[in-house]
Amino acid sequence: MDEKDYYKVLGVDRGASDEEIKKAYRRLAHESHPDKHAGDKDKEEQFKKINEAYEVLKDQDKRAQYDRFGYVGPGAGPGPGGYRDAGFGADFQDIFGEVFSDFFGGGGRRRPGPERGADLRYDLEISFEEAAFGTEKTINIPRTAECSTCHGSGARPGTYPTQCQTCRGAGQVRFQQGFFSISRPCSACNGAGTVIKDPCNECRGAGKVRKQGSLTVKVPAGVDTGSRLRLSGEGEYGERNGPPGDLYIVMTVLPHPIFRRENDDCICEVPISFAQAALGAEIEVPTLEGQVKLKIPAGTQSSKVLRLKNKGIASVHTGRRGDQQVIIKVETPTKLNKRQKDLLEEFAEISGEDTTPLRKNFFSKVKEIFE
Repeated sequence: MDEKDYYKVLGVDRGASDEEIKKAYRRLAHESHPDKHAGDKDKEEQFKKINEAYEVLKDQDKRAQYDRFGYVGPGAGPGPGGYRDAGFGADFQDIFGEVFSDFFGGGGRRRPGPERGADLRYDLEISFEEAAFGTEKTINIPRTAECSTCHGSGARPGTYPTQCQTCRGAGQVRFQQGFFSISRPCSACNGAGTVIKDPCNECRGAGKVRKQGSLTVKVPAGVDTGSRLRLSGEGEYGERNGPPGDLYIVMTVLPHPIFRRENDDCICEVPISFAQAALGAEIEVPTLEGQVKLKIPAGTQSSKVLRLKNKGIASVHTGRRGDQQVIIKVETPTKLNKRQKDLLEEFAEISGEDTTPLRKNFFSKVKEIFE
């Protein structure tokens, strides 16, 4: 068999550092892994060669012997089958710890490090006016915090966590499955590498306690139902000195008896009488800031929209206020006395088509269709 150049297989120089060899191996192993190239015999063979080269070059003794004597073929060198069998006859701990770390969430030899706390959600109900102009609310949040008695260690004051005897502080235990050697988190210490023999009385060894916290939340003007406010660092306590999570305030705006919202405009329907619509009038209409006078032009039809500039809701992005849309609703009287009926009948008799242009136009179209 031809002599093999393991440095060439990994694409590194002979003077490459351990870290450079490791990076080259991980990159090539990812590219040629059989799971990504099912049924590709060339890739499978390439994967074997990469592992074979790495198994030799990562070990100082094997690398020194290889640098001195080169590849000597099956049956020679350390281990069964010499260097050639290193591709699949080697300890698979490093392969699982390095090649598969991206798939299984980390290498097999790492202890759990700092862990960010969980995010929290709080649903806050506010009134229509509070959403329009902004407000401040004080809320109570139950969340975990560092135990002030043991300062997060979980151990009774004056004592300390001790090394786990099952994993000897590694946080991982190894077991054999066929010819694979695989690591998994230690069940005795849950991967921490330490155990607490004398737990804190306050937190019972957890290192954290549940507390009710009070927060003042500034709600900006213009929020709407579904708007979220993020309060950084106000979530759950982070494990093993990790940063806390965030708190998300989710808004629900309660309905208003008079107003409704469309984008940044405030909508209000105002009823007027038949006489006011026909003759015109000046009426008072409600706004978010109180009553204002509004002029109704003579001949105003039902559903006519009149605008009050800058009487709407402030934009949460720009701060500019929308308008208030006043939708006119002409109310038809339902209870008429005799005098009122007589006057309306007289009005109908003397009214020509010029007083009802919409009605005239409609029936002209009907006549064109059916004649």
